[in-house]
Amino acid sequence: MGQETNGAGGMFKAFRTVPVILSIIEDMKELCPNAWLINFTNPSGMITEAAIKVGGWKKTIGLCNVPIGHMTSSNAVMGFPQFDETLFYKFAGLNHFHWHRVWDKAGNEITDYLIEQVYNPANKAKYEGMKNIRNLPFAYEQVKDLGLLPCGYHRYYYITEDMLSEELEAYAKNETRAETVKKTEAELFELYKDEKLDYKPEQLTKRGGTHYSDAACEVIASIINDKRKIMVVSTQNNGAIADLPYDSIVEISAMITSHGAEPINWGSFKPAARGILQVQKAMEEVVIDAAVTGDYGTALQAFTINPLINGGAKAKAMLNEMLVANKDYLPQFKSVISELEAQGVTYEKN
Repeated sequence: MGQETNGAGGMFKAFRTVPVILSIIEDMKELCPNAWLINFTNPSGMITEAAIKVGGWKKTIGLCNVPIGHMTSSNAVMGFPQFDETLFYKFAGLNHFHWHRVWDKAGNEITDYLIEQVYNPANKAKYEGMKNIRNLPFAYEQVKDLGLLPCGYHRYYYITEDMLSEELEAYAKNETRAETVKKTEAELFELYKDEKLDYKPEQLTKRGGTHYSDAACEVIASIINDKRKIMVVSTQNNGAIADLPYDSIVEISAMITSHGAEPINWGSFKPAARGILQVQKAMEEVVIDAAVTGDYGTALQAFTINPLINGGAKAKAMLNEMLVANKDYLPQFKSVISELEAQGVTYEKN
């Protein structure tokens, strides 16, 4: 269960993509040694971490459009225009795994008010939701106790059974996230053949790509002009989240300066968020290690500690089949895959 950033699919997206980004960085060292790398290739957090910690490219910032959607949705609930800057937002966590708090112009925190308006079934205010995740309701009591506004992707972790049922239904109709994106991107590439294309195709909203170009241009402008714009980016923690290592890559509100992102201090999470956050970060680090080394045991370890994957025999069987299915894109696992195929491991093609 999951998408290109969550669950087994997200882990294999990292296995396939981390070596590519590291190869790009080697080219950058030769061709543009002073350039910034602005990444929004998913899984954005893991790719950004690999670029900075493995590739050594410190001038890397990761982007995601999910926080923008949460801000525009909160603005709508509070009666403000979509991109109004009256409210102050503070995000912290990991890519597709962050929480946020909100304050009004008078300095009053309105996080609890928004939780009440959006997640209490008795109220009618609802976030618009994300195009690539079904807007299934969170458990109001759980979010209220958490005291933080969750990310849309937290549905995979907080209401797992509900999401699994929805994804099985989509699978039966050949309408999984992967199949939808494949169809949408085929349409996009057809449109992109037109050199005179001067508008954003509607298909971008269907695959979850809204506002990416806006965010990229804003972060570039803020670096070049030292605008010190506050944005939500993936960058080095630098102690901003007390519950994670200093050099971890986190997704957090940060001031974008000419020398990069300066994360805004968050402090510590309460246990309910801290525990799952630390597990998720550990899983990401193990995934990156496996992507770089091609070590089977490390990959299995990542599968085992991922909250969206059942451990044991099922995890191992899934890992084996997915390695064989992706063999053309995983040269670092070549010897492992050859052994699996010799043992008769195959996968079912749709």
